[in-house]
Amino acid sequence: QLQLMESGGGLVQPEGSLTLACTAPEFSLVDYAVGWFRQAPGKEREGVSCIRPRDDHPRYTDSVRGRFTIARDKVKNTVYLQMTRLKPEDTAVYYCAARHISVCPTEFDHWGQGTQVTVSS
Repeated sequence: QLQLMESGGGLVQPEGSLTLACTAPEFSLVDYAVGWFRQAPGKEREGVSCIRPRDDHPRYTDSVRGRFTIARDKVKNTVYLQMTRLKPEDTAVYYCAARHISVCPTEFDHWGQGTQVTVSS
C-alpha cells in the first residue's frame, strides 16, 4: 500500500473553516482518483468528496455540497478539502484515499491515517 498523509485538522468553532490536505510522499497523485472520507464516533465511515484525474471533476455528498470544496494542486502533489460553514455534525476523523482509476470509485486502494476535525464552541 502506498502512503498518504493528511494534515490540517483541528478544533474550530461552528461556522468556522478548515482546509485539509492530502499528500503522497512516494508517488504522484496526478493519475489517481482521490477521495475524502470521515468517520464519527459510533458511526460508519462515509464518503465526503472525490476528485477524479484528468479533468478534476468533483463529487460531494449532499450534506457538504455548497460548504466543502475539493481541489487538486498538481505541482504540490496535494489534494485539498476546503471546509467552510462547519457544523458540529462535521466532527469526525477525516481520511483521504486514492486509487489509480479515471473515475471516482466506490472502493479505494490506498489510505491515510486520518486527521481529527472537531467542531465545537
